[in-house]
Amino acid sequence: MEFGLIIIIVLIVIFASGIRIIPQAKANVVERLGAYHRTMQTGLHYVIPIVERVATVVSLKEMVKDFAPQPVITKDNVTMQIDTVIYYQITDPKLYTYGVENPISAIENLTATTLRNIIGDLELDETLTSRDVINTQMRSILDGATDAWGIKVHRVEVKNILPPRDIQEAMEKQMRAERERREAILRAEGEKKSQILIAEGEKESTVLRAEAAKAAKIKEAEGEAESIVKIQEATAQGLRLIKEVGMDEAVLKLKSYEAMVDVARGNATKIIIPSELQNLATIGTTLNEMMDKPPVPPKPHAKPKERVEPIKTDQL
Repeated sequence: MEFGLIIIIVLIVIFASGIRIIPQAKANVVERLGAYHRTMQTGLHYVIPIVERVATVVSLKEMVKDFAPQPVITKDNVTMQIDTVIYYQITDPKLYTYGVENPISAIENLTATTLRNIIGDLELDETLTSRDVINTQMRSILDGATDAWGIKVHRVEVKNILPPRDIQEAMEKQMRAERERREAILRAEGEKKSQILIAEGEKESTVLRAEAAKAAKIKEAEGEAESIVKIQEATAQGLRLIKEVGMDEAVLKLKSYEAMVDVARGNATKIIIPSELQNLATIGTTLNEMMDKPPVPPKPHAKPKERVEPIKTDQL
């Protein structure tokens, strides 16, 4: 009874050991009696104990492999160290398991030989400036070669290119000289632009000063012209008013008398009196005397006084 229970337990354990749960992005290659039988994908599977076994567990994710630097020789006989990075993915677990022994090592050796062939056709300068060309050619060659191994090469990148030390020093000197040349050019261009801007500023300043002086003279001339016009308009207005009033000869003589009074108040040593004003003064004096004093009869046998003729202005 106990022996039968033990056998049952052993059978249950053996049966349970054949249960397989395949996670996402994984695949199991199953062999039956030493030959390939099937590939188990994601999900629940059962492997018959003793008869079947899981030969390989394969990851279906994209993977990255960084290979060590490889010595290569360029077309102009310069030896340099180049290391590459490969992005690949297993697409067929069966081919990956039975296609080649140690697939990663095979890819590494294939990468080294392909890189030597490509760099051997390029010179040093082309190698340093043709990374995209090298990457494209290597990916195409590796992808075609690894299809039989169930591997898909997505990308190949040249990580570092290390030329010899003497080449690096020569390149650094060349780069330094190139930077100094560019610096000198930029400095010269800056000074040239500075001088141009200064000259343009002086030119604009001179033009603005000339325009300002011109505008000032124009404004001054316009002011003088307006002043003259205003004076003439005032004079014309005065003459127009005098004409409208209709001044007679008495008024004109009164105005002349007022003008003579103003002249007499000045510092002039000579005074020229028009004959009309002298006659007017004589008439005024005579009238005053006749009104203030009674008339005096003339003396007999008196000799009449000589009349003083006024000096006319046109006789001077």
